[in-house]
Amino acid sequence: MPIDLICLDADDTLWHNMRFFAETEAAFTAMLAPFTDDEAARAALERCEIANLRHYGYGAKSFTLSMIETAIELVGDDLPVSVVSDILAAGRRLLAHPVELLDGIAATLDALARRGRLVLVTKGDLLHQEAKLAASGLGERFAGVEIVSDKTPDTFLRLFERYGVAPEHAVMAGDSMRSDVLPALDAGAWAAFAPQPGGWSHEQGREPFDHPRYRRLTRLGDLPDWIDAIA
Repeated sequence: MPIDLICLDADDTLWHNMRFFAETEAAFTAMLAPFTDDEAARAALERCEIANLRHYGYGAKSFTLSMIETAIELVGDDLPVSVVSDILAAGRRLLAHPVELLDGIAATLDALARRGRLVLVTKGDLLHQEAKLAASGLGERFAGVEIVSDKTPDTFLRLFERYGVAPEHAVMAGDSMRSDVLPALDAGAWAAFAPQPGGWSHEQGREPFDHPRYRRLTRLGDLPDWIDAIA
């Protein structure tokens, strides 16, 4: 069965991302150290992030707003304005972090492009994701770029229809079980999981080991061989 459409996630699939969020979170907990302990700050921030997804979506701007809200929640009226300024500065640094490609990504994309059309399917802030793609130098390799608010089975079904491909002739690959693998499988496509260290717990999910259209990869560079096996 030939694969005609190859959909790829961006953050922590093509380039490093969570390491910068981890650094920003560590800076945030250090700012709140005079008021609360590290564990409490991290737990409160994660709760706030998840609650705010329906309001702000995914990405660095949403994360920055959640840091400010968490600081206010934990410290209240005693929160110094200087801490809010420091949080905003940390958010700006997060938005400006360098785009560092994972090892061998350019060669992997070239190999994949010989097997089907490449489409980037990523969540997050439109402006920031566009800026990262431009900085990556990978944009010309993609036949399409889809920046979405969330990844659901309906998201993938609409995408497959837009590109004129039946789900069984499409594959999605990424580092998130919740966003990349499970909804693509539910939409009838193939799905490959290429996990990275330090992934966000919110993006975890039950791994479908026995699903006939699923494969766990050691690295994204193994995807071309799996596509060949499918075909």
